Amino acid sequence: MNIGHISELTGVTAKTIRYYESIGLIPEPPRRASGYRDYGDTDVATLRFVSKARKLGFSLKDVTQLLGLWQDRNRSSAEVKALTARHITEIEQRIDELEAVRRTLLDLSRRCHGDERPDCPIIDDLAGRHRSGN
Repeated sequence: MNIGHISELTGVTAKTIRYYESIGLIPEPPRRASGYRDYGDTDVATLRFVSKARKLGFSLKDVTQLLGLWQDRNRSSAEVKALTARHITEIEQRIDELEAVRRTLLDLSRRCHGDERPDCPIIDDLAGRHRSGN
């Protein structure tokens, strides 16, 4: 099947498929006499695996490891779980950072009058100026 067809089947754009091939995440498929790539069912399964892992937020480095583990029938599930636990920790750290950003923005928004006056604690904060007593 051609790249357009595999793209439709997997939801991965042709551009992304070519990128994954260029970085060695997935193998480049054989080419037809016409020069077009010729993908098979294994490629579909691999791209679906990669797509799902990426949607779960795994980095390309982690996806590479997960692919290797998926393809290794002698793998230890402990390796998969450890990689996933590390990813969960990273997600929790990002959530904490986003919650701090949310609190800051809520505070700035609460202090901004949102009227015709030019004074704005949001702008002041972004500019590094902190005013008291708004």
